[in-house]
Amino acid sequence: MLKKKVLIADDHALVREGIAAFLKLCDDVEVVAEASDGVEALEKTARFRPDIIIMDINMPKLGGLEATIEIKKLYPDIKVLVLTQYEDREYISRFLKAGVSGYLLKKAVGSDLIAALKAIMRGELYLYSSIATEVVAGYLHGDREACTENPYDKLSDREKQVLKLVAEGYTHKEVADTLTISVKTVMAHQTNISEKLGIHTRAGLIKFAIQKGIIKIEMDGEKVP
Repeated sequence: MLKKKVLIADDHALVREGIAAFLKLCDDVEVVAEASDGVEALEKTARFRPDIIIMDINMPKLGGLEATIEIKKLYPDIKVLVLTQYEDREYISRFLKAGVSGYLLKKAVGSDLIAALKAIMRGELYLYSSIATEVVAGYLHGDREACTENPYDKLSDREKQVLKLVAEGYTHKEVADTLTISVKTVMAHQTNISEKLGIHTRAGLIKFAIQKGIIKIEMDGEKVP
């Protein structure tokens, strides 16, 4: 049986190396590439065409969500397993809407990772136990929450990418280079973002991005909501 090709996307080298070393013990998967940010994940996906991507959420440049949305658009058959420390309901909802095949927390043990990969190989959706509880809770409260429109959902996929980069302090030129679009297009996207959100300053966009968990701020070396 052919081994399933796996790409690991995480901004911490030790995490990537640890997962890669652990997966060497598995007979049915092979780590073919690693990526340290969302842009590199896109590039490595195009180059290696993995069967499964193990995707972190909070990474430089394009984050896990923005990269996942783009990857699922370009390569819908590639499976994405989210591996993160964040178990916020809003994060879970965004990734499930993006079409991921699994959501696993970094506090899980190795056997959980193997179980997640095997479930995904069978075409199943894998949710870590506490995540499954959050999903059920979300459905139970769905009627009330559905009445409140999330302004973030008004944005297009590209606008979400631009918002994250702008909120992280990238210049229009840097955003353009990262996304391979023109500066004029970046500025047009930012104008549309401001109109849709009703926020017309960079400081306001940064505040919105932090509140929605799109970016994280650093405090004493730790990422916090």
